[in-house]
Amino acid sequence: MKLKKKFGRGDKESVKVAELRRIEQGGKTVEEFVQRFQRAARSSKYERRALVEKFKREMNGVIKRKLIKTERPPNSIEQWYKCAINLDRHWRESKREEERLRGGRKNGNQRQR
Repeated sequence: MKLKKKFGRGDKESVKVAELRRIEQGGKTVEEFVQRFQRAARSSKYERRALVEKFKREMNGVIKRKLIKTERPPNSIEQWYKCAINLDRHWRESKREEERLRGGRKNGNQRQR
């Protein structure tokens, strides 16, 4: 019984650490990634710098590079969350606008022919 308790389900902290280790942004928005990351981080005992480093490691490259290259990169995990979400929203909006404009040009070019 003691072995099952000790090794079976694990304690909450170990489960959260394992969950945090598996998290990656993948195709999710940064906002979705942050929400999932926050849930796993709450009881993981990861703190400050280690938490920021883990977050940066698992973010997709475009947003991460932009944040790292800014004049004043975020320091705290809360700043990383906020800045990353804002950048991701702007980046996705600009991509939609580019696609919309490209679509308009294609249609415009077809009409001129």
